[in-house]
Amino acid sequence: MALRLVTRNLRNRISPNLCSASLLHSHATSFGFKEVREEEKSQMVGKVFSNVASNYDLMNDFMSAGLHRLWKDRLVSELSPFPGMKHLDVAGGTGDVAFRILESVNSIRRRALQDPINDDLQEETWIHVCDINQNMLNVGKNRALERGLGEDKSLVWVQGDAEALSFEDNSMDGYTIAFGIRNVTHIEKVLTEAYRVLKRGGRFLCLELSHVEIPVFKELYDFYSFSVIPRLGEVVAGDRESYQYLVESIRRFPPQEKFASMITDTGFQKVKYENLVGGVVAIHSGLKI
Repeated sequence: MALRLVTRNLRNRISPNLCSASLLHSHATSFGFKEVREEEKSQMVGKVFSNVASNYDLMNDFMSAGLHRLWKDRLVSELSPFPGMKHLDVAGGTGDVAFRILESVNSIRRRALQDPINDDLQEETWIHVCDINQNMLNVGKNRALERGLGEDKSLVWVQGDAEALSFEDNSMDGYTIAFGIRNVTHIEKVLTEAYRVLKRGGRFLCLELSHVEIPVFKELYDFYSFSVIPRLGEVVAGDRESYQYLVESIRRFPPQEKFASMITDTGFQKVKYENLVGGVVAIHSGLKI
């Protein structure tokens, strides 16, 4: 009964907002279930991530029961990192994905030490961690220091906007974005920038919270999202509002098929996606050919 009530209330909250969205000025966008002007959204999202930065990874552990670690492992496995690669991890401020990529590259190097003349292994690896929020980057830099990676030249920390990257055309072998693209103002601009900076043969990979369509599981997921996660944010991080936004932003993100179409429309080929945990998260990928 409680699940049905939550689901009904959720539908009632979404529908009026979707209807009103069609009547808004073209420069309006969503911030969770609210409609705001485009220039306001980036500031509001920035405030959210400044507020949650210090507890971001801890809350990810609580919210996903640690599963986010396995999801990121799967993302990096799909990327297939290699020594000498030039990689861009966007919205990766805390370094979670970048550290995994670096460890994967270093693991390959260690296994191949008996072949020191291999040119690919001698070439320097560059992993650029780009995030618009300096507080998130500061958390990542501190974590790098704790891991003994503070002086590792392979990690490059860059404050930048996913919609207007500072990197050159055709400069990256890989591009990842984990739990970040749903927070941007213009998804299409982010995809266009990803395509621009990737080399021919470069891989785009996006890990994002997505849509559950299995009926009973969907009701459970809605109940957990709207009744438990904001409360966790309040208890663990002292910030209910930010986590209320985060769960609302998931519901406003395009469904898996629609997002795959957007990636294809950008120019990527061999676009596919994999649902994890029944669609709680999805990994989308595409190649620039």
